[in-house]
Amino acid sequence: MTAHPPFRKVLDGVATREQMFQLFSRHKDTPGIDPLSGTPYSGEWFAITASEYHFMLDLLPPLFMRTGMFGMSEFKAGNVTSVFFAIRIRGRERWFHGFCDLTDRQSPDKMRAAIIAHETGASDSMTRAEKLEAIWNATHPDFKGIAGEIDPAAWPAEHRGKRVVLVNNGGNGTILKLLEDLSDDEINSRMAGIRAHAKRRGGNDADPS
Repeated sequence: MTAHPPFRKVLDGVATREQMFQLFSRHKDTPGIDPLSGTPYSGEWFAITASEYHFMLDLLPPLFMRTGMFGMSEFKAGNVTSVFFAIRIRGRERWFHGFCDLTDRQSPDKMRAAIIAHETGASDSMTRAEKLEAIWNATHPDFKGIAGEIDPAAWPAEHRGKRVVLVNNGGNGTILKLLEDLSDDEINSRMAGIRAHAKRRGGNDADPS
């Protein structure tokens, strides 16, 4: 049986068109990723606007379409393709994109259920992994990178190829730190900034009411 990764939200807030297309290819420069494999994308999802939902619907004839859901006929890679959702949550119509591995024919329905469960949960229902993805996506390219990409000797062999971000190290200024090693305080601080920015743009629907 094929093992499918858990469904995970990769952007806090609602993606603009530019962000949507960036997220469509966010793993293209990740070291060690087979470009012909859709595995890194499988299970990832994020919120989009109604206009992006309809834009993508009109772009190509859908692979399948049913009430509140359609799949793209152009696959990302392997058996992974984009699926778009229109879901009414707490009385509001909302729109989402997710990558589903169609070797599991129930994957779109499972993702839809996972999105609803996530978006109707507690106000801070994101897992640590989801927060790290949101932080990575929101961090400017000048302030993040890949460990060992420029100077392999600066990092232990086991950390080379991992994602790093600049953090404030107090009196020692800023340092590069593994994304996965961010402390809870560092994560919460960055998430507060991300959510504040999303609210200023009027796009944070993380906890609809």
